[in-house]
Amino acid sequence: MDHACVLLFVKVPEKGCVKTRLARDFNDDFAVRLYESMALDTIDTLKRIPFPFRICYSPPDALDRMQAWLGREQVYMPQSGEDLGERMEQAFVRVLSEGMNRVSLIGSDIPGLSPGILTEAFNALESKDAVIGPADDGGYYLIGFNKEGFEPGVFHDMIWSTDTVFQETVARLERAARKVHLLPQCRDIDRKDDLAALLALDQGQDTVASRTLALIRKGLK
Repeated sequence: MDHACVLLFVKVPEKGCVKTRLARDFNDDFAVRLYESMALDTIDTLKRIPFPFRICYSPPDALDRMQAWLGREQVYMPQSGEDLGERMEQAFVRVLSEGMNRVSLIGSDIPGLSPGILTEAFNALESKDAVIGPADDGGYYLIGFNKEGFEPGVFHDMIWSTDTVFQETVARLERAARKVHLLPQCRDIDRKDDLAALLALDQGQDTVASRTLALIRKGLK
């Protein structure tokens, strides 16, 4: 297997810093516990694929807190940059400069993300320059590149957290003449309606979201 890895972007789970829209519908404690559950479930999913992963954490001085939460056995890398786009770009630049050939970046708030989707992304990067997974809210839950196809321009001057991020990113990739593979659409978890929709999904899907589903069932009672 060539050099490939997943970059998992995670924040320190603090009140007022994670899942703030859900905190308004429930409370800060529930929002933090949900964020923690989704991150742990995502790590369980990553352990089911034959690719290593790094936990890219924010803020960059939070290594001790991240290790206390997620364990010292993980591979950690601090996020660096002024905004989300710069942090993602710098993460790709770092691992590609270390010799990685295929890299996918994900967040921790997609309970529907399956080992199959992650494997599809890496398989696609054997022949495509880039891969991207659209989220229901108009953003994306995964973006990946092979070494030759990396296009940092997709991260520049983007208006994040809007319903045009996915569409604009694909347009930029096409203008840069990159061959793109589109993954299945998934739902990220930001609002109360997203929780109910997740519970309504067919539980036969190949996902690892046991903590998240248990917490949602309890929270929606």
